[in-house]
Amino acid sequence: MKPRVVIIGAGSASFGLGTLVTLMRSPRMQGGTVALVDINTEGLALVDSLARRLNREWDANIQVVSATRREEALPGADFVIVSIEVGPREGLWQRDWEIPLQFGVRQPYGENGGPGGFAHTLRQVPEMLAIAHDMERLCPQAWLINFTNPLPRLCLAVSRYSRIKSVGLCHQLEIAYMLVGVALAQRLGVDVPPGVNSNAHPDIWSKAGMVAGQVKPLVEVKAAGLNHFSWILDVRDRHSGEDLYPDFRKGLLALPPDFEPLTRAVFQAAGLCPVPGDSHLDEYVPWCHDPQTRPWEKYKLFLYDWERARLDRDKKWKEIEAMAHGVAPVDHLRQVHSEGSVEIIEGLMGAEAIYRPAVNIPNRGHIPNLPDGAIVELPAVVDGFGIQGLNVGPLPEMVAELCRREIAVAGLAVEAASTGSRQAALQALLLDPCINDIDTAKAILDAYLEENAEYLPSFH
Repeated sequence: MKPRVVIIGAGSASFGLGTLVTLMRSPRMQGGTVALVDINTEGLALVDSLARRLNREWDANIQVVSATRREEALPGADFVIVSIEVGPREGLWQRDWEIPLQFGVRQPYGENGGPGGFAHTLRQVPEMLAIAHDMERLCPQAWLINFTNPLPRLCLAVSRYSRIKSVGLCHQLEIAYMLVGVALAQRLGVDVPPGVNSNAHPDIWSKAGMVAGQVKPLVEVKAAGLNHFSWILDVRDRHSGEDLYPDFRKGLLALPPDFEPLTRAVFQAAGLCPVPGDSHLDEYVPWCHDPQTRPWEKYKLFLYDWERARLDRDKKWKEIEAMAHGVAPVDHLRQVHSEGSVEIIEGLMGAEAIYRPAVNIPNRGHIPNLPDGAIVELPAVVDGFGIQGLNVGPLPEMVAELCRREIAVAGLAVEAASTGSRQAALQALLLDPCINDIDTAKAILDAYLEENAEYLPSFH
């Protein structure tokens, strides 16, 4: 098989680059095609130049093509990797956070959950479904591999409203390994840099990755639940098989009180440790927005640094430009990983089954006390038959109920985004943990629909 892989959003300075370079390194891509698609013509041209340079210097033997219209790239595709953002990411995210504040609702983060996650869903679902419907026409047997947030909601839209095979991938399990590394640093011999935590700030995220990279060869973590809201089920020594969860629990809860305080409070209450770290966990629980108790101060919850993210992306683009023009080395790209997309592709193409620690797929009894059809994140085996999620058993009732509420919110938000139903939209907001008042929900909904009118064709 000589696969044809289409990357929609190839002009992404983070996901697009990581996916590209791991495809160029893959032996299974020899003789295949990588089709780069992005509406950003300048960014696409740079990534195309870099891909051709890697193809030459790494002897990848891959055909590289580019297009600004996905309809030109999709025919004959075997895999379609999607990492897109509808509208300017930081500016819209900031407005998603600011609008509810006008009505007295202070979100702790607002990207994938909370009212901000609702607005994000409204913008992203129509474009994701348009991609899936184009695939139905042009490459109906292809797999859609999604990195786009809000990830489980977009995966649900594709699963519910199209016939395309799909899977969602996320790197959030890295935080679980970071938590284990910090909690068991002395036992495992892990070097923990000062100031490490789950904050997505560029200066901090790299520290979490540094810790996780030391832990992975030593420890196996199994987790399940929902994307950005999954739970550590098992922690074991990779070599001896020893159950490390009791020591992990003891070590994590003994750390200084300013280290992931929300995660540790929820761990104590629920009996399972949540995976994503405070910055994403706070989007899904009802204990982080009360204006009287001000939990964002108690738990030291960070907002996303929108301006720093803009600057960081500009810096990455300058690095890509230098590599594309041949004035910067590319050997360090051999160490960049794909966040799992290439491993999924290689597994689906191969005869040998491979294990993947976290995929997002419809629940088919894998977690029996969560609804069937809901998009769950759990370990899976991938081979030529497809992606087979592992049955992990029921979650503790408190954890399951928190997940069921988010599943209901996600389902209503996806229905609203897909059909333009104002009633479903209002219901999605009313079930959100941040909302305590019907009139407030109505006001936020009206403001979001007005602010985002150009991105919401279903509501016109």
